[in-house]
Parts: sequence; C-alpha cells; structure tokens
Amino acid sequence: MLLDELLELDLGCVPHVLARLAAELDADSPTIREVAERLSADQRHGRLPLPSPLPLVPSIVRRFDATQFDDRDRELLTALSVCLDGGLDALLEFDGRSAAAIAAAPVGEHIRVHAGHSRFADPRLSIWIRATTGTAAIAGVHERLSAIFRRRGDRVSEGWHRARASLEAAPETAVELTVIARQLSEAGHPERALLLAREAAEHAVGGAREEAHLVAGASAVGAGFAAEAVAWFGGLYPHAAERRRLQALGGLFVAQAFEQGSVPEVDPRVLRPCTDDSDDWCHWTRAAALAAVLCAERGDRRGMRVWLDAVREGATRIGAEHELRDPVVALSWLIAGERDIGATVGSGPVTGGMLRALQAAMGGDVDLGLRVLASGGSGMPADADPFVPGFEHSPVVQAYRAVVEVLLLVWRGDIGLARDRLIQAAVVLPVSLPLAGLGVVLARRLDLAVLGELGPYARSLTEGLPAGARIDRLVDRGIQSFLAGSFDDAAATIRLWADLGSARTTMTVPALDELALDPDGRSTPAPSIEPPEIALAQSLRVRLATAGDGRWRSECVEVREEARTLRSPFARARVETMLGTQYAIRDDHPSARIHLEHAERLFELCGATAWARTIRGRLDRLDAKEGSIVPTVDPLAACRAAWSLQLTARELEVAMYAVGGAANRDIAEMLNFSVRTVEVHLGRVFAKLDVRSRVELTVLAHRTDHHL
Repeated sequence: MLLDELLELDLGCVPHVLARLAAELDADSPTIREVAERLSADQRHGRLPLPSPLPLVPSIVRRFDATQFDDRDRELLTALSVCLDGGLDALLEFDGRSAAAIAAAPVGEHIRVHAGHSRFADPRLSIWIRATTGTAAIAGVHERLSAIFRRRGDRVSEGWHRARASLEAAPETAVELTVIARQLSEAGHPERALLLAREAAEHAVGGAREEAHLVAGASAVGAGFAAEAVAWFGGLYPHAAERRRLQALGGLFVAQAFEQGSVPEVDPRVLRPCTDDSDDWCHWTRAAALAAVLCAERGDRRGMRVWLDAVREGATRIGAEHELRDPVVALSWLIAGERDIGATVGSGPVTGGMLRALQAAMGGDVDLGLRVLASGGSGMPADADPFVPGFEHSPVVQAYRAVVEVLLLVWRGDIGLARDRLIQAAVVLPVSLPLAGLGVVLARRLDLAVLGELGPYARSLTEGLPAGARIDRLVDRGIQSFLAGSFDDAAATIRLWADLGSARTTMTVPALDELALDPDGRSTPAPSIEPPEIALAQSLRVRLATAGDGRWRSECVEVREEARTLRSPFARARVETMLGTQYAIRDDHPSARIHLEHAERLFELCGATAWARTIRGRLDRLDAKEGSIVPTVDPLAACRAAWSLQLTARELEVAMYAVGGAANRDIAEMLNFSVRTVEVHLGRVFAKLDVRSRVELTVLAHRTDHHL
C-alpha cells in the first residue's frame, strides 16, 4: 500500500491528501512518490493546500516529453488545464471545433468527454502542459476564456480568468472575486473559494485586500488548512480595521488550535470591541464560544471557564442567550466530561446535531444519536448554526460529524463497521482535526481491535497531528501487548500510563482501564463521556479484576447476570473474557471455556478480529495444557505483573519472597527491614489478595501465573 511506502520513506501523507494526489496523478505510484518528495510536511499533512499546479517531476517529463501538439491543440489543452471546471460548451466555443471533430483529431485521445463535461484522460498531462507553456501564452488563453464566460453570464469564471489574464494588478476584479469566494466557501467548496480569494488578494488594495485576506482565511479553516489560515488571518493583525480583526478572531483561534495543538492564552477582555456596534460584539462573542469549546476539547477547564464567562457577557449584550450561549455552554461542559448538563441544544450541525447525538448516547440511546447524525448527513440543507455560521457545509464540520459517528458506532459495539466508516471519511475529510485528535485515537484503537497492530491509515493520521497534540500511545502499546499475549508487558505499560497521569480523551474509547488500578484496587478517576452501559461494562471488569477468593463466588454470579444486559457485543465480550480468565485462574476449566467461547463469538460478531484471535489462542492453550492461558518463561512473571496492580512495591517484594518460601526473618534481612515490618506488609498482602495464610498465598501465586 502506498501509505506504507510513503511512511517508510519518511514522506507520510494523511489519507485525504494522498487521495487528492492519486486523483491528480492518475494513481501512478512513482509519480506520487516524486511529488511527495517536493511537498513540505505541512502540505503532506494537510495543514497547507497542495500547490496548483503540482510540481513537474521527472516521471511526468518522461511520460509526455516526446508528445507533440500543434498550436491549436496545445491552446485547447491549456484552456482545459486552467478552467475552474470542465464545462464542454465553453471549451468548444474557445476551440471552434465540434466535440466529434476534437475526438477525431490527435488531441482527442488526451480528452475524455461525458455528460457535457471534459477532462484529461491522464490528469498528469495538465501539469505538463502548464509547466511547458509560457506565461504570456497562458495569459492569452485566460483572456479569451474571460470573454467567453462574460458572454455566457458566468460571473465566477469570467472574474477568475480576467484576473489571471492580468499581468499587472487589476483591483476592479478583486471585490467581485472576494464576494464569489465567500459564497463558494459558505456553500461547502472552500478549496475553490481559497483559490479565488488568493487571486483577489493579489489584485486588491486597501479595505478590499483586508476582506480578501478574511475570506481566504475562512476558506482555509473550512478546508482544514490550519497553517494557511493562520497566515491569512495573521496578516490582519495588528493594523487591519477592528471589525475585520474581530471577524477573523474566531477563525484564528480555530486555526491556531489545529496547527499548534492548543488554544492561544489571551485575556478575552483585551480583545473586546471598542465600539457598541452589535455586529462587532457578535464576532467577539462567537470567537469566545469557539475558544471555550476548543479548550474543552483539550481538557483545559480553566481556559474553558474564562472563555465561557466572555460568552455570557457577549451573549447578554447581543441578546443571543438562547441560540448561542446556552448550547455552547452545554457543548463545552459535555466535551469536558460533565454529564449533568440538561437537554439544551441549538441548531445546525454542531450545537444542534452533534450535541443532540452525544446527549442521546450518554442517555443510553446510541441508536438515536446515530439517527440524529444520519439526518444531518442526508444531503438536505443544514440549518444555520450560530456557533459556526458559514461553515455548516465545510469539510471541517463534516469531519466533526464523521468522528462523532465513528465514536457512537464504537460505543454500540460495531467495531468493524466503525473502522470502515473512519477509513471512508479519512480519504475525503481532515479527520485528525476534530476534538483534539479523537479521530486519530479512534483510528489507532480500531486498528488494534481489528488488525492487532497499527495499520497505515492510523499511522499516517498520527503523523498529521500537530506538535502539541497528545494521544495516549502507552495505552495503545498496552493493548497491543495484551492482544499478543504479553500480559506482564501490558500490565506494566498501563500501570506506567496511570503513574504518568492517565492522559486520555474525555470521550471514552476502548482501553485497558481494569489494569490501571491503584494498590487499593481502585481505578484511576477521570471525567469521561460514555453511554451508561460502557461505564457498567468497565465497572464489571474492575470488579472481576479485584475480586479475591472470598468474594469470588458472589461476584462472578452477579457479574454474569449484569453482563447479560449489555447490548454492545464488544463491551460484553470484554467482560466474558475477564470471566473466562478468572475461572481459569481458579482451575474451573469448563466454566472458563464457556465464557471464553462466548467472548470469541461476540468479538467475531462485532468485527474485532484481533481480539477474537487472542481468545482463540487462549482456548487452544487451555485445551492443550490443562488451563494454561498464556505461556511464560519466568515461573512467576505473570503473577508478579498481576499483583503489581494491587500491591505497593514493598508489599510485592515481601509477597514474592514469601511465595518463594523465605521466612519472615530471612525476608527482613534481605530487605533490611525489621521482622515486625515484614509482618505488617504480609498482613496487608493477605487482606488485599483475600488469603489467610502463606500456603494460600503460594497456591494463589502459582494458580495466577499458570493462567495468565
């Protein structure tokens, strides 16, 4: 796969950028590699747009260097290469021949015509034509096309070609191009809008130039080109008119958060409007709302509160408490991990659809949440969203919707389907941007669940994360070790993750939290967003992991019954896996086999094939070795790792010496303790592991090691 090849060459491209390269380079792998070498990391990672045209590389030169065209055919191909779209009628008027005549001519083999549109048979020819045609000749083609589109009443194409035909500045074209660019951006075509706004900025002067910068920045944000947006918006500070700086403020916050991984630390009061104009206050309030949600995504509650205070102040001044303040406050606190936020929703795809979907899922109805998202992606016109006006149809907002849909599919237990949907979205949308990289975390966890390792899509998306973004790679390593049968490495890795602060997304994704218990058997607390049954499944796994022999019989019966209420096949399979393992540790092989077989079928049902393979391996070893779940070289390595989740380091040392047969006095000498200290530690060990004597402790140690 080309994603893999580029990663090996240190030229990793995020999937939607690679898909664009494949479309423009006829999916030719050598050409894609050569072009990728000419691109910057920001371009390959989607933070800057691809150059237009793409660079002329040796493989394209070799492909067309011997090709010759007469002047008429070359002009036709040049016109096709510079048109905003491939409308056939305008090209026929430009050339003067009929479609049949062009098809019969030598140039016909290089053009494909269908349903009134034309395109290059090999899109690489467009790059070669533009690179080998002089500037004056290209300007002449633009000028002729401008006249044709003027007669046809096509304002967009006429203005574009007129500006491109001007070898000197043409300020009169800038205003109209900017207006058209804004319309295209708000209609969901930000890349074309950026093209027009860039051209407008080249020709505009004064206030018109500031407006072109503003539209170019907004278009870049909508497309996900964070570094490009920062450059355009940054050009408005500090000297542009205050109104345009306020209009740019929200987009600048978004772009900087996407590029740098964090929200700029700035006092909202410093940025307050200097006038009483309601439009200025509206822009400031919306910027504060965006900053609050971005802080919530990144777990910055202090920053979120500061910006929400600004939202409240601004919303009061402009009378937007219901449509802007209330849904933004609800969305911010929900993303930050608060459950009791009421049922406030706004309108549009973010404060309406996305917020409603998450609230429904957290209320226990994941299917309703998915239906809400599906209705928003049905192609019907989206309601205006006061939180993101003008961006309702943008790729960035679509990416947010796609990531939340995948999250809900994971919560429902459709692991294979969730992975397929995320890959489909990744080839057309910047899915690494929403919710502080949640799409990347999901891609990694889903690859581990299905493949047992990180695949090219997950690794490419990871490379596209901004430098400041944090994802919990230790958890990924722990899961990979666990699925490979290395329980001791998995436990040590997850414990290290817990010791380092348990970095995680507030929206719950599959992890190994039951291995992150403190010495008293408590899981690491953290605010989280999840449906009730995901929380229930996690609590059941923790109960099983911490149940000593004295409580085991009652716990296993209760857990079995509660597990039957879980509708997510993945969540229930995880509980069945824990039940099977614990039964095996206690030498109840028939019960262990029943629960492990249930887990295997459920993992297969939900598409988590790597988990299913792991369970099949455990069943095979159970059959072949009288209960051995995972073989190990060190006789008590797995036991040591398992007990390290419940015991302190000193307690663990004392326990392992005791299991080895050392007397209390010997242990005291080896550890430089008093005998009384050894007795105290052993007493705590007995209590935590629910045993009553050294004999029971030794039996438990060998039993645990035998089955883990």
